[in-house]
Amino acid sequence: MKTIRGVLWDNDGVLVNTEQLFYESNRDLLLPYGIDLTPKQFFDWFLDNNYGAWHLLLGQGHDITLVDRLRLERKRLFGERLRQARQLAMPGMGNLLESLRPHVGMGVVTSAYREHFELSHAQSGLRQQFDFVLTRESYAASKPAPDGYLLGLQRLGLAAEECVAVEDAPRGLRAANAAGLECIILRNHMNRHHAFDGAFCVVESVAELGEVLASFVPGAARVGPQLECAL
Repeated sequence: MKTIRGVLWDNDGVLVNTEQLFYESNRDLLLPYGIDLTPKQFFDWFLDNNYGAWHLLLGQGHDITLVDRLRLERKRLFGERLRQARQLAMPGMGNLLESLRPHVGMGVVTSAYREHFELSHAQSGLRQQFDFVLTRESYAASKPAPDGYLLGLQRLGLAAEECVAVEDAPRGLRAANAAGLECIILRNHMNRHHAFDGAFCVVESVAELGEVLASFVPGAARVGPQLECAL
């Protein structure tokens, strides 16, 4: 059976429950312009196709200066929501990371900016479990480009076949696959409608994710029945 020596983690929607806050930040900025961004549109445009919703404003005849101003306002608004939020860590994630930590190398590969990443983990208790964190400033092209994951593998000092990625979004899945990584998808309320073709495994909870990872990590504790999800 194949063993895993490294795990590369997405952040938003995987380690911390922040996708809803980012959705709300975008929705609230667009509402004054008569645009009611739906959760489905957010998923399709931001997490799958990776082009956001600014095209709607440009289609109304607004120019790029408005978009630039709203980008800055979104950064501020999202940051404020992260500061005000409590208990952002996904339930059970702390125990899972702690059980894996002695046995595998682990890093975070996120499209979030460093400021937002640090805010999302101000009270999570998860930060110390990782060997490194790669934020949007760390690499050239964002997901779905493989740049972040390729750099993550380099930082781990491992080959892609020795590692897995954990994601929640189609663009992240494509980035991981483009880097040669098998990718586990963690379901959440934002992504439940998506099929995730190309993922080798889709799990419904952090507990199921723990079962899958433990089955490929020598020495890691596992509980419950074996899941039918194999590398």
